[in-house]
Amino acid sequence: MSRTRIVTATKPGTEPATGTPVTPAEHPADRHVDDAQAPQPTGVSRPASEPPLAGLPQLTRILGTVVAPTTLLTSLLFYFGWSHAYYFFDYFGVNSTLLGLTTRDYVQRSLDGLFVPMTVVACAGLLALWGHALLRTRLATGSRPHVLRIVVPAMAVVGLVLAAGGLWSVFTPTLLNQHLVAAPLSLGFGVLLLVYAVHLWRWLTAAKEQAGRAIGPQWVAVAEWAAVFVLVGLSLFWAANDYSAAVGRSRARQEVAELPTYPSAVVYSERSLSLHAPGVRETRCHDPNAAYRFRYDGLKLVLQSGDQYLFLPQGWSPSNGVAILMPRSDSLRLEFIPAGASGTIQRPAC
Repeated sequence: MSRTRIVTATKPGTEPATGTPVTPAEHPADRHVDDAQAPQPTGVSRPASEPPLAGLPQLTRILGTVVAPTTLLTSLLFYFGWSHAYYFFDYFGVNSTLLGLTTRDYVQRSLDGLFVPMTVVACAGLLALWGHALLRTRLATGSRPHVLRIVVPAMAVVGLVLAAGGLWSVFTPTLLNQHLVAAPLSLGFGVLLLVYAVHLWRWLTAAKEQAGRAIGPQWVAVAEWAAVFVLVGLSLFWAANDYSAAVGRSRARQEVAELPTYPSAVVYSERSLSLHAPGVRETRCHDPNAAYRFRYDGLKLVLQSGDQYLFLPQGWSPSNGVAILMPRSDSLRLEFIPAGASGTIQRPAC
């Protein structure tokens, strides 16, 4: 004899009809519901805190859309190369714009001025990232040393002082301006230290925030990181420019010190060039059939760029030195003699 199971449905809040079989309710112990999947009570929310790097991804996307990375990098290399070349040739009293240097020349020179700054920034960035990762690991495990309550405000004060000193050096000469790249590094490092202290303090005090605290507008975080990017970027640009200019002047002094070891240049010309620089000798050829009737000794070739030759007298010095620019043409002929063989080679009169 088969049994028939009757299932009835009742509206919420109503009693089942008399005589209707009632299905036994499922025992609570038979339910295996994970606490994490259980619905939260209505009206209760966990404290919301803004992530430390909120707004930074949006800012990088905006910058990547507005400025192409390759174009920005090429422009920076060109500028730093120009600064290096300008101060290098300015040491000899020559305006670099007269030499017709190409973009390739500027980019190559920029590497000389950016090698040390890029190495220092890369090493400092690695150390900062490793230190930040170690600190976050300790904080994530619940280890919050009480010393951070003292160190974080101290970091903020030091960062504020450094940033203020670097910013003040922009408008008026200060003690920082007397040292190479001290002012821009003070500004950049101060801003980074101040921002890091603020974000650390926010992270440490996130647990004490009231429940249900809403996260601020996204544009506020983007604007904050944009201001940090501008201040730090300009300070690094300032520091790299000053260092590149200092390297240009240093390379010029090194060029003068090594000038005696350079090959001697002998210039033959169809017409007299009327060169009266110290140490430069003019010899006139009396052969009427000579193609080049004037010879000039005592010169060192420093650069050939475009249609210009840049010569320095072999005894050049900043006090009485004269730089000589000659146009490249068929009316000139150049001969080069190694420095060690200049006294052993007998040259004709012309």
